[in-house]
Amino acid sequence: MSRPLLICDCDEVLLHMVGHFGEWLDEAHGIDFDFESEDYSLALKHRETGAAVARDEAWPLLNAFFETEMARQTPVPGASEALVRISEHADVVILTNLEDHFGAARIAQLAAFGIDHPVRTNQGGKGEKVAALVEEFAPAVGVFVDDLWIHHRSVAKRAPSVWRLQMIAEPRIADRVPPAEDAHARIDDWPAAADWIIGRFTDGEAPDD
Repeated sequence: MSRPLLICDCDEVLLHMVGHFGEWLDEAHGIDFDFESEDYSLALKHRETGAAVARDEAWPLLNAFFETEMARQTPVPGASEALVRISEHADVVILTNLEDHFGAARIAQLAAFGIDHPVRTNQGGKGEKVAALVEEFAPAVGVFVDDLWIHHRSVAKRAPSVWRLQMIAEPRIADRVPPAEDAHARIDDWPAAADWIIGRFTDGEAPDD
């Protein structure tokens, strides 16, 4: 076994994205992003008609945002400082759900904010990729951080030896999203999250669920 390993998501964990995506949709496409919507498939609406943006329209818009608007994204407060602390105890890998060709841009984007760690891209559920990273690094203890419940469920199934921490850094979303059932903890600020993560590394025990 080697050092502990932190596997960390990027958007709404290290960098704010949804708010900036909403601003761009407003400015460039006349689309409103409803942060109060309980169903994300209905959250994007054409302003002129009030009609929901169809799912097959939404994904190209998201890709277009990453193609041209990544410079809008801002760091989550305390994220880079927390990773500095954590990296004294563990290896850190950023696992981001972007198409592979965005990898170089994401690396440069994070480096500009002082976050200089290996970046791996992924599509779909993250459990398989987390399991592969555990096999590659053979960590003494692993921790996975992500905002989305679906990835915690995926990791729980594919890499159950890894601790799972849910973090949602966008307050307009965090305030209305319940904790993910498959996460071991929910912490939405980095100073407290770093303490929890380092605690798991210091204890040296894998989860027993």
